[in-house]
Amino acid sequence: MKGAPYAHPSPTTTLKRARSAPYLFLLPATTLFLLFFALPIGYAIWLSFHKVKVSGLGLGAGARKEVWAGLENYTDALTDSELVDGALRVLGYGCIVVPVMLGLALLFALMLDSEKVRLAPFTRLAIFLPYAVPGVVAALLWGFLYLPDVSPFYFVLDRLGLPQPDLLDGGPLYLALSNIAVWGGTGFNMIVIYTSLQAIPAEVYEAAKLDGATPLQVALRIKIPMVAPSLVLTFFFSIIATLQVFTEPTTLKPLTNSVSTTWSPLMKVYQDAFGKGDIHAAAAQATIIALATLLLSFGFLRAANRRNKRDVSQGGAR
Repeated sequence: MKGAPYAHPSPTTTLKRARSAPYLFLLPATTLFLLFFALPIGYAIWLSFHKVKVSGLGLGAGARKEVWAGLENYTDALTDSELVDGALRVLGYGCIVVPVMLGLALLFALMLDSEKVRLAPFTRLAIFLPYAVPGVVAALLWGFLYLPDVSPFYFVLDRLGLPQPDLLDGGPLYLALSNIAVWGGTGFNMIVIYTSLQAIPAEVYEAAKLDGATPLQVALRIKIPMVAPSLVLTFFFSIIATLQVFTEPTTLKPLTNSVSTTWSPLMKVYQDAFGKGDIHAAAAQATIIALATLLLSFGFLRAANRRNKRDVSQGGAR
């Protein structure tokens, strides 16, 4: 007994399925983005425009109401000396971290890309490995190395009769915090730059050798200009990470009195939200930090793109 003949879908149905297929593939990622990124941001912005109004002693039902505050939370945040001081501290911290970290990452990448390098896989893993250490663990590790009573470095300095600076007090604190960030972030940036170096065609190096270029000239005139997009990318990520510094100072805070609860802007947000219980002021501060990060990142990328276009136009003119 023969079955019913198979009915092929019409061209219109096939076209509709083909057009809807990309949206079905995007649906899981879009759902996760909305639930765990867009909605929390929207809720934080909504909180930033409200405040809690307390009636009487604040006891009983209806004594505490959430009311519209307009720009009051933003005005208070921008005039808050603790938030401004935290931003200035992070600025000084970033002036140390970003140049040193990217400079070391570029140097290590160029060394690993050299023809004379030995044990390249082991060296690459050794430089990258600190990045795999969680930030809290790294901060605790370095924090105990900074403590004079338990640090082996202070023991050696004492035996040698050398001065023993307190790295957790005053100006050296910036160096101590910067060292943790540099130690943990150099490996990641090195891998990004090294990957770009590996993508450069070998013919470019061969042509440079035929022209009599030395390894130093090849690095300065060929390798570094060709990995400029990777340098821009790593600089962009480093700026964002610097503005969001939280783990290192928070972890070192119990070890020293030099780190306050509002040492960085994000620590100030955390203190207001969970220490004082003022989530509305914290939401406004978080929104300001996010906008500042966005503006700085956008301005940097725009300046980098403008410079690249200018270099391309000058190269074409030649």
